[in-house]
Amino acid sequence: MRERLPEYLKRPIIDTDKTRTVRKILKTKCLNTVCENARCPNKNECYTKNTATFLIMGNNCTRNCRYCNISCAKPEPLDLDEPRHVAEAVEALGLKYAVITSVTRDDLSDGGAEHFANCIKEIRRLSPETKIEILTPDFKGDKTALDTIIEAAPEVFNHNIETVKALFKVARPQGDYGCSLKVLDYVKKNSNIVTKSGLMVGLGESEEQIQETLEDLHSVGCDIVTIGQYIQPSKQHLPVAKYYSFEEFEALKNLALNAGIKHFQIGPLVRSSYRASELL
Repeated sequence: MRERLPEYLKRPIIDTDKTRTVRKILKTKCLNTVCENARCPNKNECYTKNTATFLIMGNNCTRNCRYCNISCAKPEPLDLDEPRHVAEAVEALGLKYAVITSVTRDDLSDGGAEHFANCIKEIRRLSPETKIEILTPDFKGDKTALDTIIEAAPEVFNHNIETVKALFKVARPQGDYGCSLKVLDYVKKNSNIVTKSGLMVGLGESEEQIQETLEDLHSVGCDIVTIGQYIQPSKQHLPVAKYYSFEEFEALKNLALNAGIKHFQIGPLVRSSYRASELL
């Protein structure tokens, strides 16, 4: 039986002129958002602020992470007009800060790195003052793909570690903990781009394991870390082992400080791109 969701993790449905405007622009441009696809609890709050995290390269992922609500299925062909459509949506929404993420595309030779770069270039063309954060897959650690990202020069490069080392293969069977750290390390050592990562709690990790992960992220120079509560999307996904209290989230902030992490966003409903511009 699924444990009942605590009241503090529930968000009301909000339908205003602003949220309708955001949805209309996204629909007109045929764009996906991780807000919708991953059932983000902060979706309506962000929409009221004219913000959304764009999900590029389709709705289907080539990996089957056991916490994620995005479908693992044969991916669609790349939409070569998508970078322009993303940039037009950023311009129409008047975004000062844009966040772009994607499904994992192991079927593409560069993992979609060039597509990310094209999105950045198009946003720069239409909205040169807009700051850009990208949340990417690991590109299998391919340095050529990472060089493509570095050359495009987003303000923030985000790659989520997602969980502690001991649970990594359970939650992300096709991923690799060490590879994720190496990706963050490579971008930090070869650019001036701010690096960022995040993890979920509630999968059965211990305090010591969280501390170890935070220390690992600090060791590769990760500038910003986010930590939030895992919420089970459906019965087919990993169950929640524990719902953390507000007091326990406050304790996690001390763990981050002890690990040397200076910039973080930690709380029950914190997600990778939640209030991202404020963090930067």
